[in-house]
Amino acid sequence: MSRDSYDDDLERGLANRRAILGDAWVDRSLANANDFSAEFQNLISRYAWHEIWGRPGLDPRTRRVIVLAITCALGRWEEFELHLRAALTGGATALSPDEVKEVLMQAAIYAGVPAANTAFTHAQRVLREIGRAPEPADVLAAAHPGVGRAARTSSAPALHYTVRAPRNPRHTIVLSHALGCDLSMWDALANALAREHRVIAYDHRGHGGSAAPDGPYTMAQLGDDAQRLLAEIDAGPVIWIGLSMGGMVGQELALRHPARVKALVIANSTGRYPEAAAPMWQQRIDAVRAGGMTAIADMVLSRYFSDAFRATHAATVERFRRRLLSTDSAGYLGCCFAVREVDTLDLLTQLKLPALVIAGELDQGTPVAFAQAIAERLRAKLVVIPKVAHLSAIEAPAEFERHVREFIAEL
Repeated sequence: MSRDSYDDDLERGLANRRAILGDAWVDRSLANANDFSAEFQNLISRYAWHEIWGRPGLDPRTRRVIVLAITCALGRWEEFELHLRAALTGGATALSPDEVKEVLMQAAIYAGVPAANTAFTHAQRVLREIGRAPEPADVLAAAHPGVGRAARTSSAPALHYTVRAPRNPRHTIVLSHALGCDLSMWDALANALAREHRVIAYDHRGHGGSAAPDGPYTMAQLGDDAQRLLAEIDAGPVIWIGLSMGGMVGQELALRHPARVKALVIANSTGRYPEAAAPMWQQRIDAVRAGGMTAIADMVLSRYFSDAFRATHAATVERFRRRLLSTDSAGYLGCCFAVREVDTLDLLTQLKLPALVIAGELDQGTPVAFAQAIAERLRAKLVVIPKVAHLSAIEAPAEFERHVREFIAEL
């Protein structure tokens, strides 16, 4: 009886080893084997490269990250460089320099700064050797990529803003927040879009880190705020994505400064409130004047989020409560007057630009009918996200992002 001499596990391991490290490295290792090291080469090919790398539970890119993190933590620099070089040149499973940087930044926390410091030194040497030397950069200008570079306008009232910018952005996108929120409401969407686009988020006057001059404010002032912000940072024509008050400001900006806006996404907003809404706004204003932001917190949160979301996402709801309660009451009131008096609806027919209108099925503050009225005048597509209320970008972030991405892809 013949015996098959083909070792499946060894051959599988060698195939995985070649896929991850490349033929040249594996050929060199096998050619240099001798009667002292051959068994070890056989062992690691079968057990490391088949038993572990051959498991389908993690994809190869994730396993690359794990190996880089562990070899960094243990100070196994020869192995670190071997796997780093392979990771940077590994074809479909390769890691980018930015992804390697993120591995080492995290290693600094969990394995210690000295280990990460040495790893950065090794990594930069490997990058130079493979012809991908990093460009010079100013340490003082470095910013957290999940927040962006933060600044304030030099013009008054000062507006706090952040900029996230990839190396070669396709578009510049502005994210404009709702009444009682701030730019942080956009963090998830901003970080997702910033992989391809320059993303600017800012705090309206009276909110977040922006100045809160004496009110009342007008929507024209809020639109001009946006204009001077974009002028200061030389933004050029932008895709404006605004929710609630942010959508109103986007309409105002496009009407007053049409060269600034090349496309509009207006979510959970209106171009005009009916007369019946005036008493509601006056009650809100009177309540804040009498009792501060606490007096309206429960009411506002019940409009921000659907009943189901409030029941299942208590931590998120409380985060927005804290944000609302931290908002300057005078600034909030100033914006309430601007929102109450918004009156752009009939002027929207003047705009000739791509637009997307998003509504929440359960939105009480700006019902679907308000969105329909805007969409009709802009000749825009209307999307109604089911089972969400006013802050649709928070209740249904994946669906909101998908609609935004599909819209941008058509520009």
